[in-house]
Parts: sequence; structure tokens; C-alpha cells
Amino acid sequence: MFLPFFEALREAGVPVSLREFLTWLSALRAGIALYDIDGFYHLARAALVKDERYIDRFDRAFARSFGGLEEIPAAAVLSALDLPEDWLEKRAELILSEEERAQIEAMGGFGALMETLRQRLAEQQGRHQGGSKWVGTAGTSPFGAYGDNPEGVRIGQDKGRRGRAVKVWDRREFRDLDGEVELGTRAIQVALRRLRRWARDGAAEELDLPGTIGATAKQGWLDVRTRPERRNAVKVLLFLDVGGSMDAHVGRVSELFSAARASFSSLEQFYFHNCLYEGVWRDNRRRWHEQVPTQELLRTYGPEWRAIFVGDASMSPYEIAVPGGANEHWNEEAGEVWLRRAFEHWPQSLWINPVRAPAWQYTQSIGMVRGLIGADRMVPLTLDGLTDGMGRLAR
Repeated sequence: MFLPFFEALREAGVPVSLREFLTWLSALRAGIALYDIDGFYHLARAALVKDERYIDRFDRAFARSFGGLEEIPAAAVLSALDLPEDWLEKRAELILSEEERAQIEAMGGFGALMETLRQRLAEQQGRHQGGSKWVGTAGTSPFGAYGDNPEGVRIGQDKGRRGRAVKVWDRREFRDLDGEVELGTRAIQVALRRLRRWARDGAAEELDLPGTIGATAKQGWLDVRTRPERRNAVKVLLFLDVGGSMDAHVGRVSELFSAARASFSSLEQFYFHNCLYEGVWRDNRRRWHEQVPTQELLRTYGPEWRAIFVGDASMSPYEIAVPGGANEHWNEEAGEVWLRRAFEHWPQSLWINPVRAPAWQYTQSIGMVRGLIGADRMVPLTLDGLTDGMGRLAR
């Protein structure tokens, strides 16, 4: 009966193998997720999804395969309601408050509520709206959707109005975490941490205490073992474009900045506008009074630092190619000169662009920046883009 789900996963692009599918079926057979749709979902995701980028695709396939009751025939609904009463009561205890449970008991108890639902499903023919008895939408019946009753069973509705349903039969809450979707802070942290795993520094070796104890016990004499030190030493310079066209991306860039601060212990952050020129700043309120000369950054931070530029690279081409082309001040040297200096000094550089990649070809300045840093070192602000970018920074 689960083969259509396996086919749906394949069609959605989730790389699930037959062995993984059989492992999931074995777990179901062992009773790990009985009568619990949430447990059923999480068990399936744990067994069948190997990479977080496929979670969204999995969720869509799961929703398609195990949709709400509005997609299930009435006979199947009646069968689905034939669940152990003690299990239903335990679920109700978790969902309801003391006051709500008391109200249900006053009406005859949870068993009476479920039995009435079974009877009305058997009696009712067709869709019903309004009223106080039949299963339908609106009205005050305890069964259905979009109605108003102090306690009931919600059927065929994606969310509740009063939050008072005893059992939400077909509710699903999924997350977008596909490789092509825009990111939240948690997903950004997942991608940034890959750079931390790839870049290690420190002493060549350190004492392997567990290995030494094990080897000594095995040999009968002191056998000192060592291993490469695993201290993380990633150093990141983060340059953030602010103002102008970047105002449309401020929310996503703020999430990126928050994730970067949580991911890297050695992080230095500076702001610029549109293009890198002779000065940057740490505080936008003091951008004209407390600028840090770019030349000073080149002297202070060595080539071992990773430089990450975040900006849409959308500006007049003159701002990159011509002295004096900056739109806020007179720059004696063209922005292109400063970008070349930065990219040559920090060979492990990356440009993260919040504009979606298919639109890059329509903006001349984006093509100019890509030509300076290298086309493969400008990536979009997506999970796939950041994953690819972190891999390039680690080389």
C-alpha cells in the first residue's frame, strides 16, 4: 500500500533507495509509529531523507500521498475512525485543557462524541454547510470545519478558527528547505557550518586520550597515541552592501549576518555601498565620520582570511569602471581597481547575491563583478548557492 508513496518520492526528486524504503517498512512493522500521524511523518522523514535540502520535496510528496480526509472516500473515513478508543482518549488528554475535558465529560464523554460522529457519517449523504448536526462547514456542529462549537472533530480544513477541535485529522505543517528556496537563519547556518568543517588549523598533532587508554590496555604497557588537532580556525571578513537597491533585501541579509555571527568565531564585518572603494565602515550611523581605509584592511588581514561580499551588484556600470563614478562621493580610483586589489589579496573570496541567478544576465554591472571575481564565485542566496560557495571558499 505504500508503493505509491515511494513512487511519489522518486517523482519529487528525493533520492530514496529501495533499501531505505524497506528499512522504513520494517520500522512500521515493528510498531514504532502506531496511530500517530506525526510520528509516522517523522519516522518516514528520518528513514528516507538523507540531506536537509530534500525536506521540502519530501513534505510535498508526503502531503500528496497522505492528504486530508477531503481526498479520501467516505468508506475509508469510517475505517480510519475505527481506532482503539483508549488511544483516542490519551490523544485527547494531550490536546485538551482540564476545562475542555470537563465539558466533554458533561456531554457524555469522549466515547460518546466519537460514536456520534460515526453515526452521522453513516447517515449523511453529500456535502452540508451550516446547522448544528451534520458534518460540514460553518454552523455549530461539533464535526466538520469552519464552524463554532466548544469541542469537536475538525475534518477537511487546513487550520482552525477557535483552536478547540478534539482531534485535527488532516492538519500538516511543512517547511520550505529546498535548495532553490530563499533561506531563513537556521538554513543559512547549516550551509555556513560546512565551511567550518572543511577548514581546520592548529598544531599538527594532539594527544588522543581515548586512543592512548585503549592501546595501553590492549598492549599491557604505555602506548601514547596522537591525532591531528581539530581546532576550528576559519577567519571571515564579511562585507555587506547597504542602501539603495539593497533595501529590498535587508531582511534576508540580516538573517545571513545573524547566521554568520553564530557560525564563525573569527568574524569581522564591514559595510560598503554598491561597490568597494577606498573606505568602508562598521557603523552606518557614522559612515561619513568613522570610515576604515580599505588599504588598511589589506595590510591588517592576511590572505588566509576568507572574504565574503554580500550585495546585489546592481548599479551603474560607471560606478565600477570610471574614476569619480561613485554616486555619493568622488572616488579617485575606479571601483574596479579596489575590487581587483581585494580579490587578489584574498584569493578565497565569494560574492553572495540576493538576486535570483536567472535575472543576473539582465544587469550589466552583475556581469562586470562576476568577470572580476570569477563567474563561479558569485552564488545566489539559496541553500544550494551557499553550499556551493562554502565549498569554493574551502579550497
